Amino acid sequence: MSDPRLSRRVNEMEESATIKMTQMARDLASKGHNVISLSIGEPDFDTPSHIKQAAIEALEKGDTKYTPVPGTMPLRKAIVEKFKRDNGLEFTEGQIVVSNGAKQSIANVVLSLIDEGDEVILFAPYWVSYKEIVKLAGGIPVEVKADISQDFIINASQLKEALSDKTRLIIFSSPCNPTGSVYTKEDLSALVEVLKDFPKVVILSDEIYEYINFTGKHDSIGTFQAVKDRTVTVNGFSKGFAMTGWRLGYMGAPKWIADACNKIQGQITSGAAAFNQAAAAVALSTSLEPTQEMKKAFERRRDMFVGLLSTIPGFKVNTPTGAFYVFPDISEYFGKSYEGQEIRNADDFAMFILEVAHVAVVSGSAFGADECIRLSYAASDEQLKEAVKRLRDAVAKLS
Repeated sequence: MSDPRLSRRVNEMEESATIKMTQMARDLASKGHNVISLSIGEPDFDTPSHIKQAAIEALEKGDTKYTPVPGTMPLRKAIVEKFKRDNGLEFTEGQIVVSNGAKQSIANVVLSLIDEGDEVILFAPYWVSYKEIVKLAGGIPVEVKADISQDFIINASQLKEALSDKTRLIIFSSPCNPTGSVYTKEDLSALVEVLKDFPKVVILSDEIYEYINFTGKHDSIGTFQAVKDRTVTVNGFSKGFAMTGWRLGYMGAPKWIADACNKIQGQITSGAAAFNQAAAAVALSTSLEPTQEMKKAFERRRDMFVGLLSTIPGFKVNTPTGAFYVFPDISEYFGKSYEGQEIRNADDFAMFILEVAHVAVVSGSAFGADECIRLSYAASDEQLKEAVKRLRDAVAKLS
């Protein structure tokens, strides 16, 4: 039961399902069980050595003081160059804000723009924190959902139907967490055509998985002339550079939004760690070969994992084109049971899999898709093969 001394906002906030499931898996493992965790969105590679070395050198030269709230100038300059080089996006250093993770970047934007009652469109399936951040700001999440038959890509007619006079912001990710879907230039162009008639709507494009893209080309919605002046592009270092524990994210935004985010961040965390930023500038401005090698490994694992999952009866599986997740539809198992435990929804299915197969997955309900589960293939080949075997054996027990 909630403590009456807690605020309404914290009582109404849902715990992160990915973090919760990961902790449950750790608790089960601590009891001596061999648990395979496919629940957390973390590359299983180490940060490339030249990036770590840059942080060490920064520490040794005394780069340990407070930093400017929006980020050090060398890193902001590197981000400006990265956006121009990789995305065709033109920003000045004053339009860049570096944060303690891309999650903070997203929260800064939402808190800067959303008042009580404002509507925020979320492309579902969506990353778990979008909805809770919107609710924290007093906004109303409006979910627009695409299922596996659409490869989880929202189309223009769906967007048009969801937009209203109260819509203030749209949030989506490409490549997408949790589905791995990638919005092509054609997909984005169709959305932009709709948005032309809604000039007050701001777009937040979460591109944290940009470098884990198997289509051959990443497209940013901010490159479209009709919306470039109202698009915020969020990115970071966790996924493409295997720097999850470094907690560094960034955005490129219209100046008025960047200034607002700078103001909020100045009152909450101030600037990110100095030596982290020095290393991040090196990451963006040196060879991306280690990143490309990681991407090749993820693509190979994807092909293997999708192939294996597709052999499990009742799993509807598509082929994701980015990130490192598979998001199968497992609704065929709803209504079935094992030893008196009925599978009514994806939450029940995820708990059944954890308890019976000792494989940690995340329920799709946390992402706005109760018929699915999310599995991360940021794991070894041996773990992935064993996980599929356990999954197959577990669902065979349902009747």
